[in-house]
Amino acid sequence: AGVKAGLVSADVLRREQQELRRRERNNKHLEEESRYAATVFRDKSGRRRDLAQERLEQQQQAEARAERDEQYAKWGKGLAQGRQQQQNVEDAIKEMQKPLARYVDDQDLDRMLREQERDGDPMAELIKKRKAKENREKKEKPRYSGPAPPLNRFNIWPGHRWDGVDRSNGFEQQRFARMANRKAVQELAYKWSVEDM
Repeated sequence: AGVKAGLVSADVLRREQQELRRRERNNKHLEEESRYAATVFRDKSGRRRDLAQERLEQQQQAEARAERDEQYAKWGKGLAQGRQQQQNVEDAIKEMQKPLARYVDDQDLDRMLREQERDGDPMAELIKKRKAKENREKKEKPRYSGPAPPLNRFNIWPGHRWDGVDRSNGFEQQRFARMANRKAVQELAYKWSVEDM
């Protein structure tokens, strides 16, 4: 609602001024309220956004991402190597806490000296065999005990990796035949070359 244009009497002008002042007084409290009001953020669809909640969700996502990256980094280095490194650190800390002088009754020192292998030790071979047997008993893979399998160039026996069934196109047999033929020809050539000596 603007003012009248053109030639206007003083009376009309006064009324318009009073109307403007009255509107300003009515809107004054709205200005005061809006001056210190919190900003309302909205998304594209017009709904209000809860920034604190969004910040919390982003923080949780970042933590989850960091945890996942840390796990992948651990896997990338190798789990067994990580465990070994941790064990080495723990052993080093344990050794550092001990006194510098070591006595006869130190069990860790005794075990370490017993586990060392020395050249010319007559019992070393027996201990190695015993350890190998214990390890074999722990995780024995199934062995094949059927009829002799077909020959293959890798000398793999049936069992854990292969069931012994020949599914080839005959290449292996041809290869062995060629090798045998070549060997026979070389032997024959050699015999022929030394025949008249």
